Amino acid sequence: MPDPVAATAVGGGRGMDAVAFGIAADLVYNIYSATNSSPQTTELFASERSATLWKYVKLGGAQSLLLVGIMAVRGRTFWPILGGAAAATMMHLMYSHALRAGQAGGGNGG
Repeated sequence: MPDPVAATAVGGGRGMDAVAFGIAADLVYNIYSATNSSPQTTELFASERSATLWKYVKLGGAQSLLLVGIMAVRGRTFWPILGGAAAATMMHLMYSHALRAGQAGGGNGG
């Protein structure tokens, strides 16, 4: 029997999927915030410290993968994977662009 409180609070199973998606996406954004200054910082200092900057992007990705995976397994749903993957893809693309732009423009915004 479904939990009437959960059904009311978040719209039942479909609402829980949306919550899991959003929490996983937020988790990934917070991990990247904790491990990286910002894409702007990466762009500004890419010509001087690209290896170090990219190392922390990789560490953020690894932490995200681990924690989102735990959420998906424990919640028995794929929605955290979708939310986490969406956020991780966007973050990876932003940091990749920042690194290339910084290297091309010498940290001048390329």
